[in-house]
Amino acid sequence: MGRSQPKQYLTLAGRAVMVHTLERLCSHPRIEGVLVGLAAEDRDWASLKDAIARLPMFLGTYEGGAERADTVLNGLRALGANADPADWVMVHDAARPCIRHEDIDRLIRETQDHPDGGLLARPVADTVKRTDSTQLVQETVPRTHLWRALTPQLFPLERLTGALEQALAAGVTVTDEAAAIEHTGGHPRVVAGHADNIKITLADDLALAELFLKQQEREHA
Repeated sequence: MGRSQPKQYLTLAGRAVMVHTLERLCSHPRIEGVLVGLAAEDRDWASLKDAIARLPMFLGTYEGGAERADTVLNGLRALGANADPADWVMVHDAARPCIRHEDIDRLIRETQDHPDGGLLARPVADTVKRTDSTQLVQETVPRTHLWRALTPQLFPLERLTGALEQALAAGVTVTDEAAAIEHTGGHPRVVAGHADNIKITLADDLALAELFLKQQEREHA
């Protein structure tokens, strides 16, 4: 991003990106509680306490880990102290503030009977090229059945905890939770989500996310 602050704390439509994200999650009627994983050296969270305190389903924070998988596993263990192993858990990127309630509804509806859980995703629409280390094209990859993984991703608590533990013990790098399930031989279900569920990654994404938020407001006005 080229900014001194982590992207989840940048200002979007007058509030921090993470505040938008947490409001979306905490206001969903099927979500019973939300935890946030923070880096040990995080110094920005304190600035959001007043905005977060009024969210009814916010349960608090926990210390994350070196990689995404470590952070998620720490969160699952924190939940495991009070949750039932058969409960379902949803993992979402703090930098995805435009997540729609209707996409969460669809994810729950189409995944809740599948033991390997599932994830929101978008079909790959662009032509995909595979290159070598010098950026010379080696092949065009068929895009049939290719999807871009989004979040939230939804799994039974015990199933995801075990999958992440196995992947980390084996030294497998997993860039999302579905990959951990796949590592154990599982087949998560892909659920089509809206294209406006973007992840704030580049500077231009802030302006795009603000446009999407305004468009969503108009749709529900």
